[in-house]
Amino acid sequence: MDDLVYLKNEQAVCDSLQVAEKFGKRHSDVIRAIENLLANDSTQNCVQCIKPSKYKDASGKYNKKYLLNKDGFVFLAFGFTGKEADAWKWKYIDAFNRMERLVYEKNTAAYQIADQEERITRRVETDVIKEFVEYARAQGSTHADYYYSNYTRLAYKSVGITDKTTAAGSQLDDLSLMEHLITHTLRTGMAAGHNYKDIYQDCKNRLEAMRYLQCTA
Repeated sequence: MDDLVYLKNEQAVCDSLQVAEKFGKRHSDVIRAIENLLANDSTQNCVQCIKPSKYKDASGKYNKKYLLNKDGFVFLAFGFTGKEADAWKWKYIDAFNRMERLVYEKNTAAYQIADQEERITRRVETDVIKEFVEYARAQGSTHADYYYSNYTRLAYKSVGITDKTTAAGSQLDDLSLMEHLITHTLRTGMAAGHNYKDIYQDCKNRLEAMRYLQCTA
């Protein structure tokens, strides 16, 4: 889902650059198709569903792209034919449906409680990671600052997410649990005077074990 549909101002969207890649088309051709739709739509519905945007290429230059909501994507994809194109249409529709369910869930009290609790857990974890960075540096680590991002990736991987903004409420609950486990492991490892590399490996092992238990429960 993360590769196909994402949140922009709390709306589920995809973009023309990504659509061109997935459907095996030149981005210029997709842009042309979109602009033809916009130019020939007397109802002005396309204007509500398709919005201009920009992206930066490898050279640093900004180029045109378009953001499409579900209706805008479906209207554009009407013109894509073939079995492979049909398969991608269903993948996009499924991704849009799941993202729209997430947008709805974000407005529920249960989600907001899970989000608040995760934020609290994350603040405590960040404070302990800060202590660990100094601990590792004192033991000779030359890349200690990377532990902030390393532990974030470990926790995200353990609950199957790449971006917290697209996590479901249940995933936020699991993320809080993993962050608490990281905090506990760092504290106990430092208190015991263990080597910083061993503490990091212990965290990885415990998170993997917890993930296995959750998958087999």
